[in-house]
Amino acid sequence: MSRWKALSTELDPRVRQLLTQLRRLKDHSGLSMRQLAAKTGYSEKSWERYLGGRSLPPREAVEALARIGGVDPVRLLALHEVAADTWGGGRHLDASAPTGPPPELVPEPAPVPVPTGPVPTGPEFLAGQDRHPHPHPEQDAPQVSVAGRSLRVALVAGAVALVLALSSATLLVMRLDDGDREPAAGPPAVSTPPAPASAPAYTCRVERTDGLWYAGISRTRDTELGYGAAGPEVAEAQCLLRRAGISPGGIDGMFGPLTQRAVKAFQTRAGLAVDGTVGPLTWKALRG
Repeated sequence: MSRWKALSTELDPRVRQLLTQLRRLKDHSGLSMRQLAAKTGYSEKSWERYLGGRSLPPREAVEALARIGGVDPVRLLALHEVAADTWGGGRHLDASAPTGPPPELVPEPAPVPVPTGPVPTGPEFLAGQDRHPHPHPEQDAPQVSVAGRSLRVALVAGAVALVLALSSATLLVMRLDDGDREPAAGPPAVSTPPAPASAPAYTCRVERTDGLWYAGISRTRDTELGYGAAGPEVAEAQCLLRRAGISPGGIDGMFGPLTQRAVKAFQTRAGLAVDGTVGPLTWKALRG
């Protein structure tokens, strides 16, 4: 795990929540800043600013990191929308933001008295209307704008409360075991339903058939697997590595750093070329 510098206390709590989850996804991926930049198209300096709280990451960068981490980007994008709203309207670390006093509110104009007598319609009345137009109709516009913005913020805040609860449950599922330890227990019951895990769950059912070992997930014997691969073939290899007594971490179908390290250890023990990838020869040794 990376040792992150504490986020500034001046950041809005919703911005801090977004950056905390992005940091955890980056740590979970096992990628360095340079590798993350190569996979997402955003420079290493940009990611340092994003994850350091000095600049709000764009929507596309958030979605790219979510897909690298193997999670549904919808929840993070909803949180990013709220963070972007608070980042643009509240205090943050951008030195270019204005720091002057807030603008003065224009007082609401006094109501126009309604005449109770007959409504004049003669030429003299129409001429008088031309000389006295309605005073400053543009003063009503700020009131409508402020009301619309308040309604939007209230609706988004309610959605974020649900997103935060669901995200907490999802992050617990994403944690990888360092060894053969069981996954951490789920969060205590809350009023909202738990979020489904983004990555599919795999179960090892190892058995020997026709002299070969199978885990019941995939019967491939020649699929090339390398760092960053994902799917049932990866989960099959992880089960067979665990059967051989070498822990690949969790059986999650993701070829990450723990799985790569386990493959290299197995190749060394089996006398194979140590390249950290699973090819036909490594499959043969795993199933033999």
